[in-house]
Amino acid sequence: MPQGATAEPAEAPDPAGADRPGRLMRAEIHEQPAVWTRLQDEGRDAVVRAAATFRAAEPTQVVLLARGSSDNAAIYAQYLMQIGLHLPAALATPSVHTLYGTPVFPPGACVLAVSQSGASADLVQTLAAARQAGCLTLSITNDPASPLAAGADAHIPLLAGPERSVAATKTYTSELLALWMFTRAVGGRQPDAPELAAFGEQVLESADSACRRLAERLTGVRRLLAVGRGYGFASAREAALKLMETSYVMTQGLSAADAEHGPVAVLDPQTPLLAFASQGPGTPSMASVVAAARAAGAPVEVIGDGTLAGDSLPALLPADVPPDLAPLLEILPAQLLALELAVLGGNDPDRPRGLSKVTSTV
Repeated sequence: MPQGATAEPAEAPDPAGADRPGRLMRAEIHEQPAVWTRLQDEGRDAVVRAAATFRAAEPTQVVLLARGSSDNAAIYAQYLMQIGLHLPAALATPSVHTLYGTPVFPPGACVLAVSQSGASADLVQTLAAARQAGCLTLSITNDPASPLAAGADAHIPLLAGPERSVAATKTYTSELLALWMFTRAVGGRQPDAPELAAFGEQVLESADSACRRLAERLTGVRRLLAVGRGYGFASAREAALKLMETSYVMTQGLSAADAEHGPVAVLDPQTPLLAFASQGPGTPSMASVVAAARAAGAPVEVIGDGTLAGDSLPALLPADVPPDLAPLLEILPAQLLALELAVLGGNDPDRPRGLSKVTSTV
């Protein structure tokens, strides 16, 4: 077993449900609190080493290199690093290098690649070019033997264990936690969130039946608007991706600020709003989007701590969760909703049509 890899968790025997649609995704959603505990216990040293490498290089900015769900994790990292480290953080455009042959790596930048598999060709090639250009390179992957892990100056393993469902769940939240731990360590703070796993268990317990009922209410819906603000923007984007790839519901994930610049116009009685809203600086703009949805007659569903109320979901997040950790918890109900909508629609979210676990782009 490669260093940093984890043993595959044993599954409880379930002969009758061996081929049940969504069986793998459901198990991996519920595994996440245990994964978070493992990452904090066993991955802490790698996080601290990567943070020391980062501090020694004294980078002037961070360029985040990612695709798919990992790109949404990178959006979360933008907020973490700019707020917590006061460093500019931008998303890379790998095709500028791989398709157009014009690598642009700012002097003094750290290029941080985030990938579940660590095998996507465009990320591997772009990270290699950044390292050749003299940039500090770091990687976060679930495979410590992957090309991205091998090609970086320092690597942080996700320790999420095998993820068999095509839809990323536990690897996504592990990326969020790894980025949170790394940013904390760079800033000289303890990279520990001892209460996080218990919060996760609490959210999953509350959300299981609630999201099943919500999926029944939303069965037949063909489009949604998912909205968050600040840290919650990443959750809106990831929720949209999960809904599209598993239940084939066309969903746009937006910042509340961008939604108010026009997209709220699509809201109507057949187009629900899925809002990620807990107490924090983004509450006023989220309240504005919710009000616009209600004025348009759109169903409103809120995933949050009860600061804003929706039509059916209860307050699922504890009231005392720090805003920078809320994205790990608020995405759990969205994952369950995507799962339940897919199954009710006669689809198998473990095997979405036309998709595979590793997407190779150049």
